[in-house]
Amino acid sequence: MNTVNVKAEHDYSVFIGCEWSSTLVNKLSGRTRVALVVSSSFVPDLSSIKAIDADVHVFEVPDGEDAKSQATLMALWNWLGAAGFTRSDLIVGIGGGAVTDLSGFAAATWLRGIDWIAVPTSLAGMVDAAVGGKTGINSDYGKNLIGSFHSPQSVLIDLNFLKTLSERDFCAGMAEVIKCGFIDDHEILNLASSLDRNNLLSDFLLLEDLITRAVAVKAKVVSADFKESFAREALNYGHTLGHAVEIYAKYQLRHGEAVSIGMVFVAELAHSRGLISTEVLQQHRDLLSKFDLPISYDRQAWQKLAPLLALDKKARGNTLRFVALQGIGATVRLEDLSSDELDAAYERISS
Repeated sequence: MNTVNVKAEHDYSVFIGCEWSSTLVNKLSGRTRVALVVSSSFVPDLSSIKAIDADVHVFEVPDGEDAKSQATLMALWNWLGAAGFTRSDLIVGIGGGAVTDLSGFAAATWLRGIDWIAVPTSLAGMVDAAVGGKTGINSDYGKNLIGSFHSPQSVLIDLNFLKTLSERDFCAGMAEVIKCGFIDDHEILNLASSLDRNNLLSDFLLLEDLITRAVAVKAKVVSADFKESFAREALNYGHTLGHAVEIYAKYQLRHGEAVSIGMVFVAELAHSRGLISTEVLQQHRDLLSKFDLPISYDRQAWQKLAPLLALDKKARGNTLRFVALQGIGATVRLEDLSSDELDAAYERISS
């Protein structure tokens, strides 16, 4: 088992390669009430958790981004109230990124903040959503526009959950892993190149190393800039167009699939500015394609996507801000892009 420590408003640890249920049971000692928030489409064996000496409640939420709605959050708040949850009680989010985002935000807002633990079950959740303390739900006007910073007490990563994922979901999670390679740790790109969609689960030691490295990248950035003043924006590489694509597609694409498109788009922007070489641009296309991730998008969608870029949280006033590369492991902010540059870059990723 590997451990990555995160410094935020409080310090906590990410345990990678643990057995989630026994580890969680040990962390529930002394709690009077525990809320287990799970996806209705995937409820793991909770028998050992329910057997502890505490009042254990299970709250099922809709699958995927549907969980991150105001209606679901209101139902969860009301449920916590009816069960009598106090400031010394605990919420545990067990599921993909949507479940941990919702669980963390419920914990942040119930009684102005109670403890929570993240147990991510998807690859994207393990390397991204569950780590960093950003919690939230979606608005009709954009993704993750309603939220707060509220770090978990622990993050428990059990690699056996990866066996439950579809190939599509696993590959979507690889987009966030690859992102960490481009913005900070070049070795992630080397390791990922030895995998493809046909041998995803062939080497658990390699996967543990990849996940540990990706989590370490996020932990380093978060520890330096918890509330996303500037440095933490690097973690949003590919997300500006990616979030717009998710909204446009009504969340029918996986988050990682949309981010993959966004990374190629911003790589095109950086290449056109002379910030990255043709080889690095092609490396984006080749590595993402290995995992069947999309690297192009519908040409006709641009008229609808362009206005959605303004909803990105990095925008300031009327100025769009993109995280770009000026080489592998070195990020820069692009704030002076013309509409012609944006149009041309999108045309180059259009299908």
